[in-house]
Amino acid sequence: MKKYIKLVIGKIKKVFSTRHGVKAVSYWGLVAAVGIYLFWGIPLPTKLISETLPVSTKIFDRNGKLIYEIYTDEKRTPVNLNEIPKYLKEATVAIEDKDFYRHQGVSYTGVIRAVYKTLVKQDLQGGSTISQQLVKKTLLTDERTVRRKAQELVLTIIIESIYSKDKILEMYLNSIPYGGTAYGIEAASETYFGKSAKDLDLAEAALLAGLPQRPSTYSPFGAHPEYSKKRQEEVLKQMVENKYITIEEADAAKSEALKYTPTIPSQATHFALWIKEQLADKYGEKRVEQEGLRVYTTLDLDIQNFAQAAVATEVAKLKKQQVGNGATIVTRPSTGEILAMVGSKDYFAEDEDGKVNVILSQRQPGSSIKPLNYALAIKDQKITPATAFIDTSTCFKVAGQPSYCPVNYDGTYHGLVQTRFALGNSYNIPAVKVLALHGLENFIDFAKQMGLTTLTEPKDYGLSATLGGILVRPYDMAVAFGVLANQGVEQPLVAITKVTDWKGNVLEEYNPNENILTGNRILDPAVTFLISHMLYDNNARVAAFGTSSFLNVSGHPEVSVKTGTTNDRRDNWTIGYTSQAVVVTWVGNNDNSSMGGAVSGVSGASPIWNKIMKTVLAKAEAGAYSKDEKGHAWPKQPDGVVGSTICADTGGTPPSQDPGNPGCPTRFEYFLSGTVPAISNIVNQDILINNATGGMASPTDPPDQVHTENKSIYTDPDGTIFCLNCPIASSSATINYPF
Repeated sequence: MKKYIKLVIGKIKKVFSTRHGVKAVSYWGLVAAVGIYLFWGIPLPTKLISETLPVSTKIFDRNGKLIYEIYTDEKRTPVNLNEIPKYLKEATVAIEDKDFYRHQGVSYTGVIRAVYKTLVKQDLQGGSTISQQLVKKTLLTDERTVRRKAQELVLTIIIESIYSKDKILEMYLNSIPYGGTAYGIEAASETYFGKSAKDLDLAEAALLAGLPQRPSTYSPFGAHPEYSKKRQEEVLKQMVENKYITIEEADAAKSEALKYTPTIPSQATHFALWIKEQLADKYGEKRVEQEGLRVYTTLDLDIQNFAQAAVATEVAKLKKQQVGNGATIVTRPSTGEILAMVGSKDYFAEDEDGKVNVILSQRQPGSSIKPLNYALAIKDQKITPATAFIDTSTCFKVAGQPSYCPVNYDGTYHGLVQTRFALGNSYNIPAVKVLALHGLENFIDFAKQMGLTTLTEPKDYGLSATLGGILVRPYDMAVAFGVLANQGVEQPLVAITKVTDWKGNVLEEYNPNENILTGNRILDPAVTFLISHMLYDNNARVAAFGTSSFLNVSGHPEVSVKTGTTNDRRDNWTIGYTSQAVVVTWVGNNDNSSMGGAVSGVSGASPIWNKIMKTVLAKAEAGAYSKDEKGHAWPKQPDGVVGSTICADTGGTPPSQDPGNPGCPTRFEYFLSGTVPAISNIVNQDILINNATGGMASPTDPPDQVHTENKSIYTDPDGTIFCLNCPIASSSATINYPF
């Protein structure tokens, strides 16, 4: 040994005695500086258990009320590897590191992939082996820096030289976080299944093996419990591919019904777990569960608890109508603050899998999507609130597809119907005609701008899109209707206003009241005024909903509202808003089964919506959220909107300017400036009349059964003719789309 020391000293002296010594010193000085930066303070690899005492994270509502505490105490019960079922070890290796017993601690293909993502995509990631994960979770942090990654690689190589593979796997299984307060496989087994790890079966072991990668996301107690099942299936698939189990064994495990023993927040459960998932994504599981964050949210716990009770109570009343579940989200549109999020009637419900957060799930919106369709058409000046459509049996011919022949919810046709009443009464045929006017591609692009993030390409949809033949999230519908409430501004939803550590140091902060209406402008205030005015006009919906329905909120006549029920009655919605609040309510069944025939826009979601809207508006109008928003929020007529008297049947300008004899029944209507009809839209022309009925002849009527008469005619925007003075107003129509 002395011989080698003298040799090294001699070489050092030789370097410094040459003229290149200065350069060498500079080079090695740089190397030393980099080494000190990367490895100063690196923990000893023999200390594989953190000595830091964990501190609980607390989540509060907007008024400082505690919603949920992520407990400070770690559940950790070490077990020997030989006490753990073989298939649990195999499941862990299969999903986390299939080459664990073959590599030296580092997967070089994973390192190459990580370097590529870091340098090319600017996304610092790693193809972590089990050994690397052990180092990262027990000795280091989740920070994503080059320094931390370098320390991880060095420590991994060292522990691989110190410990056997089985010992590394044992330490990993005993220390890795499995979600919540469960650290190590024994604690995880007790937490999720109420049993020791040695008693786990294959299905349970596969589920637990899939948790460590992202515990908050994959937990069956998390915001997306359905993800846990998908992850379990992926674990089983990897076990089959690595020849640990047979396909038959995997299939049997997949079909096994798992029984959990949950420990979760008792109030605002879906919201709290969703917040926890966001925190874990941003700060890492370890920091959230051990380092005492203080998280302040936008939630109003009083509104939340009221909404939860309203959903549970009203859904219980609908049991005979085969309604099993309900959900609601309440927002303050000008700031995007989420005031309440009820993901199901009861998180613990087993009949409807209450753990699923419907607010973040995709459902068909039914007719509740129609205001977006009409808003686009008004924006592009394709229609006005007075534009009349002919609501009669109509088929739309789309190239390469069967004819699309929609029907109205009530099974009847209503003749000449102006836009205000077509939207208010939610008639389907006029809505499809409006969509055909501006085109499916334009509508899908516009809906995406309005905040519907789940929409794909226009080619994936048909003209039924305006009747709800698409999939959307209630969360996104709150954003879209918020645009209407905000006079055209899309305000992203926000749930977290401040995060500090337990000592009070601010990690992030957002003041909603300083960010009022700071989002993207999608529509002009004149357009949203017209849509909102039509949606709060009770007279415009009387034909379908009657004069007194749950769409009328006592003491709040300014509320704009739209219902939606899918044709198969699998989803029923009510969405309403003022400038102070947006309330989205849904009822249906998680398994997508149909509700009873009696469920409609006024008997399903509307009673829940009415209760919640009345309560939240009372609080908002009292200045609970902003003193500047006290009192009723009546929509004000903005610049760019004018009023005019029109014909109550065709929506055109009265033939006569004589107020005493206008030549048609009249009513008052609002328009975008420059779109008031300048002339009467009624013309007299010769048309074919059926001899027997006196109505307009069908194209299939034989020539000897028709004759020509000069009649008063109105032609709607898609070319359908309406005879104003015929006993039968119009024949069936076939419309080629696109025009």
